[in-house]
Amino acid sequence: MPRFEPLPDRRPALVAGASSGIGAATAVELAAHGFPVALGARRVEKCQELVDQIRADGGEAIAVHLDVTDPDSVKACVEQTTSELGDIEVLVAGAGDTYFGKLAEISTEQFESQVQIHLIGANRVAGAVLPGMLERQRGDLIFVGSDVALRQRPHMGAYGAAKAALVAMVTNYQMELEGTGVRASIVHPGPTKTSMGWSLPAELIGPALEDWAKWGQARHDYFLRAADLARAITFVAETPRGGFIANMELQPEAPLAATKDRQQLKVDEEALSGASEATGEETA
Repeated sequence: MPRFEPLPDRRPALVAGASSGIGAATAVELAAHGFPVALGARRVEKCQELVDQIRADGGEAIAVHLDVTDPDSVKACVEQTTSELGDIEVLVAGAGDTYFGKLAEISTEQFESQVQIHLIGANRVAGAVLPGMLERQRGDLIFVGSDVALRQRPHMGAYGAAKAALVAMVTNYQMELEGTGVRASIVHPGPTKTSMGWSLPAELIGPALEDWAKWGQARHDYFLRAADLARAITFVAETPRGGFIANMELQPEAPLAATKDRQQLKVDEEALSGASEATGEETA
């Protein structure tokens, strides 16, 4: 006799922060794996575009307005999702943005905004789905963390503090939910190519990149793709009963040295060719 009843075939999922980036990619990936998905975000029109794409590919999805800083919005989102898709079996809590700035230079209000979104917002949406999961004795709470929570990075003090606190919260969930059938996991992305943070002015991003290089936190220029994280999160959600992924960290693989050498050689050749054309000389 199995130790646990298998997970049901139909597992509705709510993805918080699904209008772009990792959240959007995760919603698409979950739907491709058979999860009915509610895409929640403030930019609900962006979610609807993804819903249309998912449905065209044969998946099941709805777009729901969700502002994790607003208790009424969270409640309404969960109610609509449950009404249209069924009981929420999987929550992916990944709503939020980041703010670049040194702690001595940003305001307390800016600091607080990061805590409100990444910590309190995650707690609020988890708290809204948790009672049903506890009653059914199964469910997955999957939180999107950050490698900044594990290794703090200058110019991201507010974001890093909020994500570090998120780690503490998830760890407590894991201890307190033990034996309930509800699993809590956290997935930490390394540097990922999304719009989050990179729309900020160059005068904020430039000094940050310089300091990351100084502290050895920018070893190469390759980034993860949102789809890389989506696959990881879906893997966590699909883990069979009897085990769970407590913590997962993904980092971008560095470019192969030979590839970098060829790229540099090409740049050097192009530069030399350009110089020769300018002087009328030929190269060997």
